[in-house]
Amino acid sequence: MQIGIVADTHDDTAIVETAVEQFESAGVDAVVHCGDFVAPFSVAPFETDFEFYAVRGNNDGEWGLAAQIDDFGTYLGEMGELTFDGTEVAVYHGTSGAIVDALVECGNYDYVVHGHTHQQGHEEHEGTVRINPGGVPIDAAPERPSVAVIDTASETVEFTEL
Repeated sequence: MQIGIVADTHDDTAIVETAVEQFESAGVDAVVHCGDFVAPFSVAPFETDFEFYAVRGNNDGEWGLAAQIDDFGTYLGEMGELTFDGTEVAVYHGTSGAIVDALVECGNYDYVVHGHTHQQGHEEHEGTVRINPGGVPIDAAPERPSVAVIDTASETVEFTEL
């Protein structure tokens, strides 16, 4: 199964549309957004043929966001646990680094996916892989935005710059 991971799109319609095109091109089965859409209008492009899951980011303050996502996908709230073909995934925005670390270190998950820092990250700790797909460029993380795709069969992660 192919799982697309994206975060911190911050109302950037061009990045959102490019991410969706990349996921469609890759043939992903599901997409997980790790928060910080910001406004409900930037959720709409994710309404396509793949399953869609999302958590709340620290900039997602608009009341309509959860309802917009639930119209076609699954809004997980502050964090969530998902299982794809037996692969356990924790999803959290990443606002607290200590929580991200605890999720990784607890050993309950194959993957912990998060955003918040806007910095692409990929590391393994005792069998758990932490993934941050990156986000829109900010002063602390000026790199181009990217997305990640997890292949549950091969247990690989591939990043694509947008």
